[in-house]
Amino acid sequence: MTSAYVCFIAVRSVATIVDPAARFDEMVIGPQRKYYFLGGKGGVGKTSCAASLAVKFADHGHPTIVISTDPAHSLSDSFAQDLAGGNLVPIDGLNSPLLALEINPDKAKEEFQSASQKNGGSGVKDFMNNMGLGMLADQVMQFVESPQYSMFSRIVIDTAPTGHTLRFLSLPDFLDASIGKIMKFKKKLASATSAIKSVLGKAEERQDGPDKLQKLRERMTKVRDLFRDSNTTEFVIVTIPSVMAVNESSRLHASLRKECVPVHRLIVNQILPPSVSNCKFCTTKRKEQMRAIEMIRSDPELANLRIIEAPLVDLEIRGVPALKFMGDMVWT
Repeated sequence: MTSAYVCFIAVRSVATIVDPAARFDEMVIGPQRKYYFLGGKGGVGKTSCAASLAVKFADHGHPTIVISTDPAHSLSDSFAQDLAGGNLVPIDGLNSPLLALEINPDKAKEEFQSASQKNGGSGVKDFMNNMGLGMLADQVMQFVESPQYSMFSRIVIDTAPTGHTLRFLSLPDFLDASIGKIMKFKKKLASATSAIKSVLGKAEERQDGPDKLQKLRERMTKVRDLFRDSNTTEFVIVTIPSVMAVNESSRLHASLRKECVPVHRLIVNQILPPSVSNCKFCTTKRKEQMRAIEMIRSDPELANLRIIEAPLVDLEIRGVPALKFMGDMVWT
């Protein structure tokens, strides 16, 4: 943040909650495992909101896991720790255990391509180019289902920007439609290959590509079911007060509603407070933001959500103390 901003920003002590039922007390009740997915347009502060929520849960007695599937790798920056090694990393300084991890979707895609490439032709290869999200889901579900992590009562997932999230939800249907075609292709190829090898007297190699795809489809279906379970799951939309961000959030909520994903809260992040000086830029920018907030209140997709207005702050949200500071403002 530049000095021009810092001079005119007075941080409010708490966020404004339009609906009292959106309070953090409601989120922290109950020992049963609950999942919180945070998503929205890129650059709106999803990762900071997700990290601060995880810190808040851990500070209120819930052993918590926070996972980022965003290719931007901002979770490491938020905690000021390297979380990209493929293993859950302990975060210190909290009342209950908090483990964090960044999952690299490009690496996941490459690993699955490498395992499957020898078993398929160009059709399978083209299909696998779209499977980074599928492998992402597979890795997330490993943590969800593993008995090793059953003690964790809250799991917070920082999702990739809007388009990735919607593709993520549509993958089971895409796999249903595609796997049959791929398996038919594989069967024809295997039949031809078998005939050639029998003539040449060579042993057949195991063809496990379709099995991998089928298992992936089953895992993706579990992920989608998890998204849709209103008893254990909530998707929190994060936005900023700009026309473009509000419009994208409206489309996101419409798509999530179509997929039966429970959404109750909308965080409007980075709101400028009233200017305490004669800063024309600050006054004009705040007027624009207030118009965007009015758009939210009149938008048929967003108006009925529990709106949390979070202020723009004059410090970098990095490290546990800063995340606690943000959590006390947003998750009140």
